[in-house]
Amino acid sequence: MQLIRPIRTALIMEQASVFIKSLAMGAVNAIPGVSGGTIAMITGIFERIINSLKSFDATALRFLIKGKFREFALRTDLFFLSNVVLGNLAAIISLAKLFEFLFTEYPVYIWAYFFGLVFASVFFFGKTVAKWGAGNIFAFTIGTAAAFYISIAAPGVENDNFFYLMLCGAITICCKILPGTSGAFVLLLLGNYYLVMIDAVNYWRWEVLTPFILGAAVGVVPFSHALSWLLKRYHNTTIALLTGFILGSLPTLYPWKKSITETFGAKEMITGFEWRLPQINAELFIAATLCFSGIFTIYLIERIAAGMTKSKN
Repeated sequence: MQLIRPIRTALIMEQASVFIKSLAMGAVNAIPGVSGGTIAMITGIFERIINSLKSFDATALRFLIKGKFREFALRTDLFFLSNVVLGNLAAIISLAKLFEFLFTEYPVYIWAYFFGLVFASVFFFGKTVAKWGAGNIFAFTIGTAAAFYISIAAPGVENDNFFYLMLCGAITICCKILPGTSGAFVLLLLGNYYLVMIDAVNYWRWEVLTPFILGAAVGVVPFSHALSWLLKRYHNTTIALLTGFILGSLPTLYPWKKSITETFGAKEMITGFEWRLPQINAELFIAATLCFSGIFTIYLIERIAAGMTKSKN
């Protein structure tokens, strides 16, 4: 009995830690240009998420069909994964209205903070590459170029077709998992960011959410298998590629940009961005302070994660 209590306490503390990390993932996943996968990597739960997702295979399905729910839960690390999903959903739902307000009233400040977050992630993520040989540098360059192109590409037009929403869900969930690529921004490029992340989430529009969630459910398992295989076979090269994705996504977060909008019927949609240099005034100094705060936040997260790793060892 004396042995069970410490084990139970440790499990509760572990799952509480996972939930907090998942809240952070969900918070940044709701923002165009920021990757929840980056937060998962920094906080040390990325590969566990991938391994949990790829374990939804034929064996897990047999356990489920035969009613062996305990075996199914153990194989898929179901409690951990459910905790991650709940944390993400709680953050997205609770922050949808807040982000709508902040992006409307204080866009420069919030973009500056998140620019600092992602900028710092390049260093902390990239240093996990064991050796920066020619192949890894090439992968880093390709990742940077691909993410940079996505960052400056013009967003698409809103489309509420059922199958298009499924496609959006499948693509978005893959990008949410992948460090350095923002599912929310890709959703913006596909034209459905406001429809899904703001309108549907705030007003529970299930005719939009249902196909989107179905698409995400269909897309996430095969993608996790592919990513897990790459991490096992080509770990350093994959990390270098993902680090490039993080660096290439920075233009999306540049604080001093103006949305270019066009009217399509009764709706006004973002079709691109205009970047400008900041003026030397109070806004610049506040934004710079918030940017450094973002960098310091990642530093703290990395230090905490390193401390947790040492304590486990």
